[in-house]
Amino acid sequence: MASPQPERLRFDPATPNTSRMADYYLGGKDNFAADREVAQIALSLAPELPAMAREGRAFLGRVVRFLAGCGIRQFVDIGCGLPLPGGTHQVLRDLVPDARVVYVDNDPMVVVHTQAVLKEGDAATVIEADLRDPEGLLAHPGLTATIDLDRPVAVLLLSVLSHLPDDLEAAQVVAALHKAVTPGSHLAFSHAVSDLRPETTARLAALYQERGSITGPYRANLRTRAEVECFFDGLRLVEPGLVYIPEWRPDRAALHSTESIWTVGGVGVKE
Repeated sequence: MASPQPERLRFDPATPNTSRMADYYLGGKDNFAADREVAQIALSLAPELPAMAREGRAFLGRVVRFLAGCGIRQFVDIGCGLPLPGGTHQVLRDLVPDARVVYVDNDPMVVVHTQAVLKEGDAATVIEADLRDPEGLLAHPGLTATIDLDRPVAVLLLSVLSHLPDDLEAAQVVAALHKAVTPGSHLAFSHAVSDLRPETTARLAALYQERGSITGPYRANLRTRAEVECFFDGLRLVEPGLVYIPEWRPDRAALHSTESIWTVGGVGVKE
């Protein structure tokens, strides 16, 4: 029996959305009163959230530049969120203009906004698909028209697996993506973890559960670093391994201490 298809998200400005909240943390304007209200409460619990969002964008840039240096010319950015400066295709534009990018999100608002900002001549497209259906995502005509899965590809899963609170489901999704790509492909992950601030992250999870974020249910707390490391099973971790993101191949002095940035990240290679 085929697995049931994930329910399509509906645009609802009255329900807080973590993608729009991230936009708010970074000073964007693509957010609504409901997002700002919950974001302000979240900031009272964790004032470091804007710094974490900025470090997440910096990590994305370093990962993409590293992968381009490894010869990767195909990128699938899953759970891309609202378009912000320093996106995958923007990082690649001057480095390897022939690189192709497919942005993926299950939020119709994200897809519409991304379509609006992509320029003619950008080797990038955006599709609406759901990470919980990896086979359908990889078979989407908008992806297969751009990405050749018989050649090495980079799959970016940055700050998205936390939206799959069931550990078995998350592991199955990663395994399906791992199986679908050819050797030489890379999978990049980032994930907020509970190790450094367990009480704070538990309060944030309770807040998101209470306010019913449309991005899905939440665990009672975030995964630990050790639990995130399991997603790399079967992959060869590149140096420096799974670390807090300011420590992953830094190209400048750290802006924030590790203690205030409780997100880990890493890149694995399929051999």
